[in-house]
Amino acid sequence: MEVQQFVSLAPWTIIFQIGNLLLLVWLMKKFLFKRVQNILDKRQQEIDGIYEAADADRSSAAELKEEYTRRMATARDEADRLVRSAVDEANRKGDEIVDGAHKQASYIIKKAEGEIAQEKRKAYAELRSDISGLAVDIAEQMVGREINGADQAGLVEDFIRNAGDDQ
Repeated sequence: MEVQQFVSLAPWTIIFQIGNLLLLVWLMKKFLFKRVQNILDKRQQEIDGIYEAADADRSSAAELKEEYTRRMATARDEADRLVRSAVDEANRKGDEIVDGAHKQASYIIKKAEGEIAQEKRKAYAELRSDISGLAVDIAEQMVGREINGADQAGLVEDFIRNAGDDQ
């Protein structure tokens, strides 16, 4: 018989158990669920705050990246400008050096030409003097008499004119 009671259902026991369950749910809702819900709400707010901070950091990082990119472009432009300026300055100085070298070479050539012309005049003068002395000696021997200064100068001029025609 005992076995039979274990399997049987008593209606009052079921009603009391349902009542106990409802009371337990109501007490849990009253005292436990609100606190748990408050904790969950606070955690959700913290998570939302973290997401907002992450979004703000992401947008700040994007702005910093844009600024970095702008500055790098500006720095590249500045570097290109400096390189161009340095190349232009080097070309200008190179041109100045070449012009100076040309001027100096031209000066040296003109100076050398002047010295050559002066040496040529000296050589002609010495040659004229030597030739006039020879011409006088030859003329004295041929004529057998002494030639005065005027005759000598005329002979020298004739000789030089005739000697210059051979060139």
